[in-house]
Amino acid sequence: MIDRLQAQGKVGTGDRVIIAKVGVGAFVRKGATKPDISSADAFKRSMLAAESIAYPDPAGGGASGIYVASLLERLGIAAEMKPKTKLSTLEALYASVASGDVEIGFNQVSEILAQPTVELVGPLPPAIQNYTQFAPGIVSGSSQADAARALVTFLSSSAAKNVLKEKGFE
Repeated sequence: MIDRLQAQGKVGTGDRVIIAKVGVGAFVRKGATKPDISSADAFKRSMLAAESIAYPDPAGGGASGIYVASLLERLGIAAEMKPKTKLSTLEALYASVASGDVEIGFNQVSEILAQPTVELVGPLPPAIQNYTQFAPGIVSGSSQADAARALVTFLSSSAAKNVLKEKGFE
């Protein structure tokens, strides 16, 4: 996105700073048994054994929903998972898992950690993980470019990185 905005002249060019990245994670109802997602094979077995899963409807454009749908295809289990998959809005996603109507949900780790009604199982294993990167762009011609650069410097600091890590960002 930053590349496109730079090519359009909407944000300044220069050294790219990646503030953080966040991966896709699995979650369950608080206190529920956590499935084994420690490897790609364990993830696949756990999905096939699950009674139901849910993730954001890919039609809504969210990165995690699009990715999980493509991951199930890539793993060759999309057909088996289709009857037990519920596509959802974010509000319904967390509510359906918290109530026990759905066994396992998926979304970005940072968003899962912000939900008090569910429990993070963990991020997807490295071999099948997908990250969304967060990079700032300073609007071309901004009258506040110096303040924006100061914000980028702060967000890149050790103190900010510690807070971001606590919130599920890498």
